[in-house]
Amino acid sequence: MNKRNTNSKNNQPSQKAFFGFGTILKWSLVSVIWLFFLLGGIFWFLALDLPSVEVTKGNASGPSAILLDSDGIEFARFGSQRGTPVKLKTLPKHLIQAIISTEDRRFFQHWGIDPIAIIRAFIENLKAGRIVQGGSTITQQAAKNLFLTPHKSLKRKVQEVILAAWLEKNLTKSQILSVYLNRVYFGAGAYGIDAAARRYFGINSEKLTIIQAATLAGLLKAPSRLNPLNNPGAAKRRAHQVLKNMVSAGYITRELEKKVKKQSLHLVGVRPQGYFARYFADWIIERLPDFIGPTSGTIIVKTTLDSNIQKISQNSLREALDKYGKHKRIADGAAVVLDFNGAIRSLVGGKRYSSSQFNRATQAKRQPG
Repeated sequence: MNKRNTNSKNNQPSQKAFFGFGTILKWSLVSVIWLFFLLGGIFWFLALDLPSVEVTKGNASGPSAILLDSDGIEFARFGSQRGTPVKLKTLPKHLIQAIISTEDRRFFQHWGIDPIAIIRAFIENLKAGRIVQGGSTITQQAAKNLFLTPHKSLKRKVQEVILAAWLEKNLTKSQILSVYLNRVYFGAGAYGIDAAARRYFGINSEKLTIIQAATLAGLLKAPSRLNPLNNPGAAKRRAHQVLKNMVSAGYITRELEKKVKKQSLHLVGVRPQGYFARYFADWIIERLPDFIGPTSGTIIVKTTLDSNIQKISQNSLREALDKYGKHKRIADGAAVVLDFNGAIRSLVGGKRYSSSQFNRATQAKRQPG
């Protein structure tokens, strides 16, 4: 009798453990279900603000900009350039290869989000101690370009992921790539691949050579800094890196890479109208997309430029270089005047804008003095 009672008592803890485990399992399942509904509700709410399907059609147009000095007087006028919306089948194969090998090598394999690229970028950034590589796919970039403002937030990032998945579900890879190429900013006021081809080379996108395609693909990393009109050296180095990427991806041979590196770009550089304070005007216009995004219409920008100080700065730099440049072995220079609040009152990026559009005040990596 005592033995049976002993066994009964020994079984009680195991029964309690079983019922305890069952309770935990039940509430875990309930929590998962509620979490599923909660996340579904959040995604549904965020999806309400997504662009319509029509936004994916056509190409983006940037703003026309009128720049005013601190007194409200116009000193420069820029018009954004947009080319003809392109279809992937009309573009040279080497252009697509340059874009894919540099921006998103697994574009045709992933579903809009590339976990491998994200992990790789995280490791590289961790090694470098700073952001040197991104994990965004072309689909994500296309989704981002569908938004009218560059505002960054967690909500927008989630919307970007949702829209990327939507694009992959509703469009073919070729259509997604066409959306991307028709809307992405290439610098110098050019939105879309056809506009970029016309802006830099005076041709339509169907006629781009390999070196020209590599140059445009390289621009996507930093359209302002790598602009071949303003910084030909940096643009050339970046284009050579794109060619190396094409070799690594198996698109071209090393022999062809060496041959292409020797080819000329044939830049034509259609520049915006106006000649006063051109270095300052270029610096302003290149940063407009960061503030207003790829939108259309005319934008009036009032700057801190003091036209009188600007004229004095331009003349002073030119006179000093003419008088002392040869003796001091100084070919060119730059000048920037700031007020006590840090506002730019004048900015001169070189002796003559017509001779060189490279902005030594903002693009030359030298210490002041």
